Amino acid sequence: MHNSFERPFGIQDVLDAEATLRGHIVHTPCTHSRILSQICGCEVWVKFENLQFTASFKERGALNKLNALSVEERQQGVIAMSAGNHAQGVAYHAERLGIPTTIVMPEGTPFIKVEHTENLGAKVVLHGKTLADAQDEALRLAAARSYVFIPPYDDPLVIAGQGTIALEMLKAAPDLDVLLAPVGGGGLVSGMAIAAKAIKPNIQVIGVQVAAYPAMRQALRGEAVDIGAETIAEGIAVRNVGKLTLEIVRRAVDDVLLVEESEVERAVALFLSIEKTVAEGAGAVGLAALLRHPEQFKGRKVGLVLSGGNIDPRLLAQVIMRQLVREGRIIAIRVGISDRPGALGHIATLVGAEGGNIIEALHQRLFTAASIKAAELELTIECRSAAHAERVVAGLVENGYAVRPVLSAAERNVPAGKVIHAIADNYAAHKHPKVLEWLADHPRWTFHFTPTSASWLNAVEGFFSTITRRKTRRGVFKSVDDLEDAIKRYIKAHNKNSKPFVWTASAASIFEKLGKIPEPSE
Repeated sequence: MHNSFERPFGIQDVLDAEATLRGHIVHTPCTHSRILSQICGCEVWVKFENLQFTASFKERGALNKLNALSVEERQQGVIAMSAGNHAQGVAYHAERLGIPTTIVMPEGTPFIKVEHTENLGAKVVLHGKTLADAQDEALRLAAARSYVFIPPYDDPLVIAGQGTIALEMLKAAPDLDVLLAPVGGGGLVSGMAIAAKAIKPNIQVIGVQVAAYPAMRQALRGEAVDIGAETIAEGIAVRNVGKLTLEIVRRAVDDVLLVEESEVERAVALFLSIEKTVAEGAGAVGLAALLRHPEQFKGRKVGLVLSGGNIDPRLLAQVIMRQLVREGRIIAIRVGISDRPGALGHIATLVGAEGGNIIEALHQRLFTAASIKAAELELTIECRSAAHAERVVAGLVENGYAVRPVLSAAERNVPAGKVIHAIADNYAAHKHPKVLEWLADHPRWTFHFTPTSASWLNAVEGFFSTITRRKTRRGVFKSVDDLEDAIKRYIKAHNKNSKPFVWTASAASIFEKLGKIPEPSE
């Protein structure tokens, strides 16, 4: 069984893997994306590994490893642990080679990956909550039943197989300055770094992990591994990085970047809407890194590995809908109305007149601070664009209704210290070009906006009452500056300076004050 090499691992191993794989895997396209390049501010090339038969790059390493097994090892059968893609790669090529296969997967693996693996002829065992749990069970079964364990990443033959991607990318785009690759256990980025730097020593190879699973980054820094949150990128949700991959990453990979869940979701949505291709979460982290760190890659030629497309359709549907919310094409607003017959119909008529489509409505009489003779209507409205959404809201405001937005789930989950709370005198203020420009340059901030259609001063007084949990008398604050001073004093007195507050009466002064706010520290 080929678990290690007696000689140093290097480019020749990747070249040998290329010869082994030729004719048995898809030579996937690596093409320039004009629209993604415009969005990201750099020249973007995408390697579409989601076009492999099993929709993932994992076939490369799996086949290279399986092909090296002896006749006796093939007869004993193989076992692997995987969140899905390595499993399908092993199952597909093992069946093609006539090798019995058992796959151990974590219990939370998306159903589509389990189903596809079983359809490829493998026996699937669901065990544990994490990949580490699945690996322990796979190793136990391998020892008990004399199976040959096929590692997902920490193996020279597997690493060499994955490294063939870099060979193909540099043949398609030899002028690339940077390669971005997802990092779980490190097999893909290790193989790509070995291959790419042998061909082009000055090229940068950068790994990308989700912030919830930064195991490789932590290992490189000598930190204790701290992971475990839910992630859309379950394919790289790895606790235990490989010993061999860690060694290679340390000497050959230039950096490992982290991206947030919302950025991965946006990248998945962009691949679908722009490239008309399906990317799973792990497969989209390279694009997410470009969105998160635009200055680092500005003007450079960057190659991304879209490493896989095995995403649960239900999850993909949620990603699409959430992206529509972020783009302002689906909005949720609260409208204060009088509790009398016809009020709801009048609101619906106004929304319809502006071309909005109400897809959900909640008429709230009990759980509201409104007068007992009033009610609050929560509407989810489909619009053509963010600009159209503003027209829909403006139509309500112009007819005397007080309108305020419902914060999205993504906004509510932003960590403390990264939020700007603002009051302004019109709903469109938070869409002011200067505000949007500032937010684009400061991606770690989220703008929480509270509009008012009547007296902004009464509104901010009410908001101040909310955050301080004490009542204020009308007329106490004669101006925005008075109110702002009071809030600053309160925050200082109560040591609540983790959240900056911006108070303003107009869109024009919002961005003037934004420039004074520093970036939050790590």
